[in-house]
Amino acid sequence: MQDIVTYPTSVAQWQALINEATVDAHIRLNEDLESYLVFLLMRFSTQPKMAHSVLALDFLSAFNDNAMDRSGQLQQVGDKCLLLAGLFPGRAERKHVRISYFIHLGQSAYSSLSSVSSLSWAALFNDLSNAFVPLTDVLLTARSLNQGSTLTPLQAEELYSDTHSSAAKRTLPEGSVLGLGGKSAKKT
Repeated sequence: MQDIVTYPTSVAQWQALINEATVDAHIRLNEDLESYLVFLLMRFSTQPKMAHSVLALDFLSAFNDNAMDRSGQLQQVGDKCLLLAGLFPGRAERKHVRISYFIHLGQSAYSSLSSVSSLSWAALFNDLSNAFVPLTDVLLTARSLNQGSTLTPLQAEELYSDTHSSAAKRTLPEGSVLGLGGKSAKKT
């Protein structure tokens, strides 16, 4: 039985989880991205219904709003997409879309946000857009630390094919269609 480790604050708890996941996933995040991910997880833990919306409609409606509302909506779309792709990949299947749908929509939201944000925030949102797949991989790894892989073989194949996700590649089964799982591909 594993020992239960507690930390003095919820920030420290999330920080430890993200640190463990980045080490396990062999991904290095800069301090800004790591902090953003930690505080995103903290916000989500107090707003569990955050993941219940039609993201494409939210993304499109953001462009009908004034600049201040647009920024908030685009950030929410990017954040929700990151959480769905990394923590709740099963939602993609239930919505009849690939996990990469959330990744591409989230990247677009953060990229659009970087172009309408103040200079001080633009760089962060640009980094979030560019690092969306590694951030997703960290969340997938964090979720799998206690549960094992959270991706089905088909999800892993599609996610790797669409995004070259390192977390998906690690979970591909031996002899997968892409021939990437395990040590060698099966010969036909």
